[in-house]
Amino acid sequence: MGFNCGIVGLPNVGKSTLFNALTATAAAQAANYPFCTIEPNLGRVAVPDARLTTLAGIAKSAKTVPTSLEFVDIAGLVRGASRGEGLGNQFLATIREVDAVIHVLRCFESSDVTHVEGSVDPIRDAETVQTELMLADLDSLERRLPALQKRGRGGDRESAAQAALIEPILAALQAGHPARTAIPAEQAEAARRLQLLTAKPVLYVCNVEEDAAAEGNTHSTRVAALAAAEGAGCVVVSAAIEAEVSQLPEGDRPAFLEGLGLSDSGLDRVIRAGYDLLGLITFFTCGPKETRAWTVVRGARAPQAAGAIHGDFERGFIAAETIAYQDYVACKGEAGARDAGRMRIEGRDYLVRDGDVMLFRFNV
Repeated sequence: MGFNCGIVGLPNVGKSTLFNALTATAAAQAANYPFCTIEPNLGRVAVPDARLTTLAGIAKSAKTVPTSLEFVDIAGLVRGASRGEGLGNQFLATIREVDAVIHVLRCFESSDVTHVEGSVDPIRDAETVQTELMLADLDSLERRLPALQKRGRGGDRESAAQAALIEPILAALQAGHPARTAIPAEQAEAARRLQLLTAKPVLYVCNVEEDAAAEGNTHSTRVAALAAAEGAGCVVVSAAIEAEVSQLPEGDRPAFLEGLGLSDSGLDRVIRAGYDLLGLITFFTCGPKETRAWTVVRGARAPQAAGAIHGDFERGFIAAETIAYQDYVACKGEAGARDAGRMRIEGRDYLVRDGDVMLFRFNV
């Protein structure tokens, strides 16, 4: 699965601490100075889903296999990155390759951790990163558009169509709005090929002090308002707490979180929000050997889901035996669902639904 989220932000906002906790490794060096993350770090994390355990219990599976999501920890950005300041060129090249952006904002005060701007202001920090990304997109489109317009006037239909796509996006950027605000849903795929930084979906992660992990603080409240205005996501976490939680045995984590007034891990919320940000859904396969979660894009049809398991399944797709998650649980498994008439035989045009339990018939 190639879906990934790039973790971005200014230096010293907690990006690498969050990444370390997400991946439960020390793969990214977390230190109190800018650019301690020189190369982008990659980590794959399991997507938490209680349904997996429930299904495995019913199917008496020997093991469970969750689906996963890739996170990329990217070197911190500073003002002037669009002109190559700091590690700007490397930052921009890496972020072009990710599917969605998780923007970590510092929402905690601490004299022990320096801030590259000298003070804590998450809205200013968000605008700094957004501005640098928009400037990079502006430069990219302003260099491309004249040649496309010239070829379009000469009768090249493909160039004319691409120019028509770029012109309103460029106008939005020049007006100070990210590219995603000017891309119609029906042109999303064509726009994706432009590799625009501000066309990517965004999730703001407010890194707060430990005491504010449950309710947030004034800084995170401001970020939530910004996210709502932009149509972006927003999650509050304490990277320091998550770093502690990631080092605890699995069985000790719920009690530790409960003692802090938290019902679940902030990392779980970040992972689920990242999954939703990418427009992904989960379907399951169940059997005595294993119960496994699989990922497809929302709107995928049955053959595409089959292809997520193996290319031969998609090429030779015949049909999919499908049971809704609720029906599988209510009927206590595949046999009960079949007897109750809750198993459906779906063909090529079936749109996979989140939670579907599927068995594919194929012939190659």
